[in-house]
Amino acid sequence: MESRRLEILRAIVDEYVATQEPVGSKSIADRHALGISPATIRNEMALLEEAGLITHPHTSAGRIPTDLGYRVFVDKLAAVKPLSTPERRAIESFLEGAHDLDDVVMRTVKLLADVTKQVAVVQYPSLVRSRVRHLELLLLTPSRLMVILVTDAGRVEQRVLEFAADLDENFVSTLRSQLNQEVLGQRLLDCSHILSGVVALHTTADQDVVTAVISTLTEMTFEKPEERVVLAGTANLARFREDFSEHIHPILEALEEQVVLLRLLGDVGETVQVRIGQEQSEENLRQTSLVTVGYGSHSSPLGALGVIGPTRMDYAGSMAAVAAVARYVGRYMNEGS
Repeated sequence: MESRRLEILRAIVDEYVATQEPVGSKSIADRHALGISPATIRNEMALLEEAGLITHPHTSAGRIPTDLGYRVFVDKLAAVKPLSTPERRAIESFLEGAHDLDDVVMRTVKLLADVTKQVAVVQYPSLVRSRVRHLELLLLTPSRLMVILVTDAGRVEQRVLEFAADLDENFVSTLRSQLNQEVLGQRLLDCSHILSGVVALHTTADQDVVTAVISTLTEMTFEKPEERVVLAGTANLARFREDFSEHIHPILEALEEQVVLLRLLGDVGETVQVRIGQEQSEENLRQTSLVTVGYGSHSSPLGALGVIGPTRMDYAGSMAAVAAVARYVGRYMNEGS
């Protein structure tokens, strides 16, 4: 697309997102300093409309972007919009004081909704993708043993085992080292198979204890297997009622379904993805746009997060916020804070 035509499309998108009013050639000439006359702008707008990138609602002389126009605009974005100083400070500080995984997820989804003024969605770290960061065995009393599992996503699980006989501290220390050596960095779902070989490393007298510890660890790795998505900011949709030609209820109903939300976040990667209008797989969400990205490890994201709003969205700002929040969440989890 000619750069001049792209600049006019960009101007139409910017104006319409800001004002929700169809955009005319005179408005573009007056406000965007493109150095061309309204007549030339009208000619270029006719070509944009012919290409299906803009359209005119009803009898208005102004034009608004189509889904295809938004797609071209997003694809041609040279850079995302820089975050404001308050937004940057909010993102930099939002995990301060977070004390567990639930707290991290709730802080994240609330921050995204507040910063973007859209509906925010955050997926809990996937059990399938999570790996073991550390295993700890801690003697509480000679016959009581605490088993602690820590994942790379910050999930911490613990159990207390009671034994009929006292346990030797050297035995516990050896078992701890063996278990960590076997499963450190391994996927949770692989742990049961990997740990089964540890039993044979011990004497018959100790194998009952080792088996009990491994059985407990196996239960912990499979606990809470369901994937979860947390939502915040649904009230923000009320700010955009005029953007939805149909009733807003079908959109809200879709957002209440965990299965729907999991599908929306199911194929994200390390780069920001944008699905616009008719590109949405869910029929009830085809008047919305979705901006998503994975968080955690670059090679294998632990989960995903994003925002949902009307197609008349501040794409550059939303993309910047989603990327920044994901970066901080990933750093927090990788550092084991």
